[in-house]
Amino acid sequence: MRLAPGSDVPARELTPVGGPPVPVPDPAHLVHLQFRRFAGCPICNLHLRSFVVRHAEIEAAGIREIVVFHSPDEELREHVTGLPFPVVGDPSKRLYAEFGVESARRALLDPRVWGPLLWAVITGTWQVIRGREHLPSSSPAGGRLGLPGDFLIGADGRLVAAKYGEHAYDQWSVDELLALAAEAPAPARKA
Repeated sequence: MRLAPGSDVPARELTPVGGPPVPVPDPAHLVHLQFRRFAGCPICNLHLRSFVVRHAEIEAAGIREIVVFHSPDEELREHVTGLPFPVVGDPSKRLYAEFGVESARRALLDPRVWGPLLWAVITGTWQVIRGREHLPSSSPAGGRLGLPGDFLIGADGRLVAAKYGEHAYDQWSVDELLALAAEAPAPARKA
């Protein structure tokens, strides 16, 4: 079941790999909850690099970034070093199901993903050679056919915006996220 803007997102705490629990929703920030594929996924890494480079700008816009993978923590651990935002493992795909994020063959078969996939493999291979990234598992938990999902959650727990990816590289860019956040209601400020 897909969520629509205006839907209520139940309050919870997510426990990231190697970090303290993070609240969703966050009473002081918008939350960008990103659903990615598997630990070490070249396409996911290409996308996340764009968020790492612009992380200060994202924070300045009042957004807390949280990334979810359908991998267990032990697979994620070597891939999250240096990321400035929490990364959460969801190997049972409970959050994926709750938010309606799917897996499908079109994740990699859609021709729109082939260019980004080639670039992701080239740049990812270079990063592995330089020791900056690690190879993914040859048989990742949850498979390779996950689709991305992006959710912007207001401080009040209402879903501001959602994007369900049609292929593996169909997600919000940083610019799209910042534009959505600029239109969202600001979190209430404490007096």
